[in-house]
Amino acid sequence: VQVAESGGGLVQPGGSLRLSCAASGFTSSSYAMSWYRQAPGKAREWVAHITSDIGDTRYADSVKGRFTISRDNARNTVYLQMNSLQPDDTAIYYCRRTYYTDSWGQGTQVTVSS
Repeated sequence: VQVAESGGGLVQPGGSLRLSCAASGFTSSSYAMSWYRQAPGKAREWVAHITSDIGDTRYADSVKGRFTISRDNARNTVYLQMNSLQPDDTAIYYCRRTYYTDSWGQGTQVTVSS
């Protein structure tokens, strides 16, 4: 079971990024998947979740209305569309199967700064 996060970068406040989480060793559509983030000096926190069946989504209050989690089953990939980014969104972003204690991937760095 492995995931590879990508799509991070440096963006100005108010900008957008789309993160990708490519799964290998398992079929991501069969599992609920989540995005997490860890800001410098802070604990890792949950950001968003998508169910395996009908694709219901849930979000942390801090990103609700700005971030959208989705999945492309044909590509075995989960996405996180991030709009209206703010400096507080600066963090390393990770994805993982929601109810499993898989090893964390490398993550992808998102930096929001002018």
